[in-house]
Amino acid sequence: MKERLSGELGEIKEKLWSINKQMYDNPELGDQEYDSMKRITNLLKEHKFTIETGVVNRPTAFKAEYISNKPGPTIAYLAEYDALPGVGHGCGHNLIGTMSVGAGIVLSKLVNTIGGRVVVLGTPAEETNGAKVSMSAEGIFNDIDVAMILHPSDQSYESGDSLAMDAIQFAYTGKSSHAASSPERGINALDSVIQLFNGINALRQHVTSDVRIHGVIPEGGQAANVVPDYAVAQFYIRASNRDYLNELICKVKHIAEGAALMTGATLEISNYELSYDNMITNDTLSKIFTKNLAETSELAIHATKNGSGSIDMGNVSQVVPAIHPYIGLNKPGLVHHTKEFADQTITKDGYQTLVSGVLALAQTGYDVINDAALLKAIQEEFKYSKLEQKGEL
Repeated sequence: MKERLSGELGEIKEKLWSINKQMYDNPELGDQEYDSMKRITNLLKEHKFTIETGVVNRPTAFKAEYISNKPGPTIAYLAEYDALPGVGHGCGHNLIGTMSVGAGIVLSKLVNTIGGRVVVLGTPAEETNGAKVSMSAEGIFNDIDVAMILHPSDQSYESGDSLAMDAIQFAYTGKSSHAASSPERGINALDSVIQLFNGINALRQHVTSDVRIHGVIPEGGQAANVVPDYAVAQFYIRASNRDYLNELICKVKHIAEGAALMTGATLEISNYELSYDNMITNDTLSKIFTKNLAETSELAIHATKNGSGSIDMGNVSQVVPAIHPYIGLNKPGLVHHTKEFADQTITKDGYQTLVSGVLALAQTGYDVINDAALLKAIQEEFKYSKLEQKGEL
C-alpha cells in the first residue's frame, strides 16, 4: 500500500514544480500572498479538498480538508508561502508550500482505504507575524493528531529546537526644546532609549547562555539642535523556553521603566509583532520522518539543528505533537535569507528536494495512520514533554 504513494506523486510532481517556480517568479510578502494562495488552493480543489479561506481573520490563510469514509487520525501539513523583501524566496517558502500541499494530496489518495483525515493549513507571514500563532491560540489544531512542516536548508537536519521570542517596543515621550539655548526646558526621550540599551547590556551578564536580545532605534529625533521629544526602541528578546522568557521580559520592562524615571520621560510598552513559543520536537514522530527521508533522499541527514532563531511552528508544537525538520538543497554552506538561497530552490537540486520532501512527509503521515502503537507513543511523549516543560515531573 505504501508503495502507491510514489505513484501518486508521479501524477502531480510536475504541477507542484510549476507552482514552486511561479512563486519564485512572483514573490509576495506576508499577508499579501494572494496569488500564491490561489495557486495552492486551486490545486487542492482539483483533488477534492474542501477549502476554507480567511482563517483566523487572515485573508491569505486557509484550511483544506480531505475527509475519508473511514475513521482514523488527522494528519496536518503546514504550508508557508511568504517571501522576503529584496531577496524573494530566500527562505525557500515556495518549496515549503508545495511540499506540504503535495504531501497532503498524495496521502489523500490512500485514506479512503486506510482511514483518517488529511488537513493542509495555509499559514501566511511566517517571516513577520506568523499566522500559526493565531491558529494555535484559536483552536485550529484541537482536532489534529500530528502536525508537520519541512524546511529547505543547505543540508538535511533532524527536527530540533527553537527559541521563544517576544517582539517588544518601548516608546518614550519627552519634551522638545532648543538643545543649545534652553536645554534645561527639554526632556530627552532619546536619552531614555540610550539608558534602556545600557541597562539591557548590563543585564546580559546575568542571563542564561541561550538568551538573545537585539534591538534597533527606528525613531530617535530629527535634528541635533532639538531635544528629541519622542524616541522608540524595538527589541527581539529570545530564550529557550517560554517560562524563562516571561521572567526575562519582566526584567527588561523594569529597566525600561527605570530609564524613563532617570530622564523624566513617559513610557509606553507594546508588542509590535506576535510572540513565538519555543519549538518542542516530538522525537518519536521525528525518528519516523528521518527514517522515511533517508529512504527518499540520497543526502546525509545530520543531527538535530538547534537554532538560535524563532519560528511560529513553536506555538503549534505547544498544542499538538509536531516536527520541523530541514531538507537539504545539496549545497553545504548555503545561507538562508539570500538571493542565492532563493535561486537554489528552482535548480535540479531544488526539484529533487521537492520530490523527496513530499514523499517523506506523505510516508510519515501514512505510518501514523496505519500504526496505532506509533500514534499512542507520539501522544504519550507529547504529554510527557508538556509536563517536563512546566516542571511538573
